Amino acid sequence: MEKILIVDDSEMNREILTDMLADEYEIFEASNGNEAITILSEHNTDISLVLLDMVMPVMDGLEVLDIMNKNGWLADIPVIMISSDDSAEVTHKAYDLGVTEFIRRPFDSLIVQKRCRNVTSLYAKQKKLANLVADQIYEKEKNSRVMIEILAHTVEFRNGECGMHVVNVQTYTEILLRELARITDKYNLTEAEISLISNVSALHDIGKISIPDEVLNKPGRLTDEEFKIMKSHSAVGSQMLSELPFYRDEPIVKLAYSIARWHHERWDGRGYPDGLVGDDIPIGAQAVSLADVYDALTAERCYKKAFSHDTAIEMISKGECGQFNPLLITCMNNCAEEMRLVKEGNRLAVRGEDEIREFAHELLKSDAMYSSDRLLHLLEYEKMKNRFFEGITGGYSFEYNASSDMLTLSPNCAEVINADETIINPVHNETLMNVFGQKTLSDLSAKLRSMSSEQPIVQFYVHQLITVKPGEEKPVQSFRITDTAEEHRRYPADTQCSTYKLVCRTTWTLEEPQRYTGVIGKLVPMGNSYGFMKGSENNDFRSLL
Repeated sequence: MEKILIVDDSEMNREILTDMLADEYEIFEASNGNEAITILSEHNTDISLVLLDMVMPVMDGLEVLDIMNKNGWLADIPVIMISSDDSAEVTHKAYDLGVTEFIRRPFDSLIVQKRCRNVTSLYAKQKKLANLVADQIYEKEKNSRVMIEILAHTVEFRNGECGMHVVNVQTYTEILLRELARITDKYNLTEAEISLISNVSALHDIGKISIPDEVLNKPGRLTDEEFKIMKSHSAVGSQMLSELPFYRDEPIVKLAYSIARWHHERWDGRGYPDGLVGDDIPIGAQAVSLADVYDALTAERCYKKAFSHDTAIEMISKGECGQFNPLLITCMNNCAEEMRLVKEGNRLAVRGEDEIREFAHELLKSDAMYSSDRLLHLLEYEKMKNRFFEGITGGYSFEYNASSDMLTLSPNCAEVINADETIINPVHNETLMNVFGQKTLSDLSAKLRSMSSEQPIVQFYVHQLITVKPGEEKPVQSFRITDTAEEHRRYPADTQCSTYKLVCRTTWTLEEPQRYTGVIGKLVPMGNSYGFMKGSENNDFRSLL
């Protein structure tokens, strides 16, 4: 059962709303804004809707909305504002802060119930859609990471480095950047940017693929000439990326270029290949540089033994490996224990499925990813697919949502019966009653209510009866619903019967006990021809309206 939080300083108002909604929802109550924030802090993932009074002692409704907005709760929890003040100023302020709907006092039971159903249903659909998009992002993120790591490990294999180097550098980079974003807003790092930088860090040494084996894997100290060759890997790597035949203008390629070229630059300008100083070095390259040095110090290589974690932290902090951004040094010291756990294998060094899915949801919430546009685009794409399939298969489709008592008709269906595509309370809709008649709508509703989650699919027949009476200009139309397709044989010669097959599937909640949530269905003329499939149907309702 969905949970609703009612926030109102009037006990009587809370009781009235509880009586209206308790049959459908589990109710939480708060008498002021402070109590509401406490409940939301403890149960925000469980609450489906907040009914919020505008004027309250201690903390008013606008203050509650402001806190909900700052905590990111409004992305998942809709708010219906309770108010008797309908001034434009208050209404605009509430909408600006994220209110979804308004209800006025005194309460109308039907309006309260309908608006609660409509809002919770809308947000449930948005969450479902967000999960679908999150799944897609997860798959793309996983596939991208796998391809990058395959390429990076190819370089590692030639270099004779530990197989965990790429993975460790990715993880250290992510740790450092997350801490940097926490302690300062200087670089305006988003979750999406942090993830992208840490993933692309796997390509920091891509240029080593061009270094001769005798230099790359030399066990002793390099000569000046050999060191010059080794240092060329950063310029070579960036050149390889800049000369890609495709995708050179993609953000991920530009980021990979900057990391490959500048991950050996130093804060004081004594790095290579370009001698960049301070924040002229992109922050992604700075973080990868520090992560790379820490992992190189703590790993055994063909030319050296491994240093301990504490020694490596101390060496980097003292500038023995070159100068780094003081803010990143602070981040390293703040996160030293977390980095040690990665090094010792006691912390998962790669982003797991749950983390990626959480990241995907964060992407959908972030302004940078234009989540609303993405969701609307996906919705429009689904509608386009539905219109396409209806165009080549014919028939009329519909969807009914029980919680909002809303019927959605396919565009061709709405056009044929001259109705809106979205109809609230369809059993009593005037247009539907004029076309089909009250008895037909009631019979259809009864058949759907008799279905169960164990047998959710039903098929029956709708018969359109057209009787031409002498002396009357317009034929008389009626409909009947039966379990067989043989209805036309029962009528006299002056009555034409067109039969449609109606296939419906009811939908149910997953939790026990299962609850009916709606129905999807399609109405198809019997004996339809190829001409009908192409959209040139002869039997429709337009001439009868």
